[in-house]
Amino acid sequence: MLFQLALAQNKKNNTGLQDRAIWVKSLYKISYPVIHNLANETLKKNMPLEKLPNYGLNLTKVTYLEALGRTAAGVAPWLALPDDETEEGKMRKSLRLELLKGLANSVNPESPDYMNYRTESQPIVDAAYVAQAFIRAPEALWKPLDDLTKKRFVEEFKALRTRSGAYNNWLLFSGLTEGFLLSIGEQYDPARVQFAVNKMKEWYVGDSWYSDGEKFGMDYYNSYVIHPMLVDLMKILVDKKRAPQSEYDLVLKRMVRYSEYLERLISPEGTYPAYGRSITYRTAAFQALAQTALMEKLPDYVKPAQVRCGLTMVIYNLYNGSQNFDQQGWLVLGFNGHQPEVADIYTSTGSLYMATLGFLTLGLPADHKFWTDEAAPWTSLKAWKGEQIKKDYKVEY
Repeated sequence: MLFQLALAQNKKNNTGLQDRAIWVKSLYKISYPVIHNLANETLKKNMPLEKLPNYGLNLTKVTYLEALGRTAAGVAPWLALPDDETEEGKMRKSLRLELLKGLANSVNPESPDYMNYRTESQPIVDAAYVAQAFIRAPEALWKPLDDLTKKRFVEEFKALRTRSGAYNNWLLFSGLTEGFLLSIGEQYDPARVQFAVNKMKEWYVGDSWYSDGEKFGMDYYNSYVIHPMLVDLMKILVDKKRAPQSEYDLVLKRMVRYSEYLERLISPEGTYPAYGRSITYRTAAFQALAQTALMEKLPDYVKPAQVRCGLTMVIYNLYNGSQNFDQQGWLVLGFNGHQPEVADIYTSTGSLYMATLGFLTLGLPADHKFWTDEAAPWTSLKAWKGEQIKKDYKVEY
């Protein structure tokens, strides 16, 4: 059934306009409750606090910043597009203006939605996603903030230096936040930046895969965190002449190769394997592919239209129905439905909004070839239809 739906979808949407509408509807549906409530200072009042009995964090100290940072990092490229009078343009503008209000509320000590950066280790993670939103959309989300709000963010980011996190992908969180401070001319900690970069070099295991710490684990953290944050951090370091261009080119080349894996993981039906920890992050599994497409760095043999069509089917399968939302529109613990048993000990409602990271390619305007090219089958769909596909290979960089 899903296979036939994929074939029909692939044939029907030959302009990409319907595909884009599915992306926009889904991203808006996911992000609106977080952004709208934060703008109205009702996030802490209204966001549900779902978690497992063995949840291991201080829930109310961390979950709200998780929701903000992860949502903002995912919607940032889309909100960075210029205003227009289309229905999508009006939705985008409304969401951007509310997010700007919400960002100010989140660092205002007088606001009921003031968020915690000063205690616990988890804010190291989600401050980095806030910083990444500013990196991805500086003109839309950072520069419009008033001077006091900017000053408050800088102070909160610097306050994170009193703590350290896990010895794995967490090093990139500290590194990226410090990299953002460098990018805006603030005092930054070069040791935290260099330590993150150096360990990622050491933990590279080949063929585009990084080990998440000293031992390799098969999960989606190369996409959730490692490739996108490392590429963004190295871009800042090159721009600020703190690293050679060759180092950025190498990490980008590795992300491009990894994006090929992600494209091949999309099944003919538009599903993908539910393996590894943190599968509750849903479409964040495709962040590296979405970012590679956004940067227009896809390999020649991975056509933008096949990425669009494959990801559209994934997004449609996950979000067109209501199985992943509660009655108020908040995401629920699970992978495709309410499946709390797959949540990790660090997963709560706020954690789930990493799902927005799979939508980065909405930052390409509607008249870009990613959206306007004729529909094309993705690799697995072609393979299972018996069509020609490119032989896969191992790379040595």
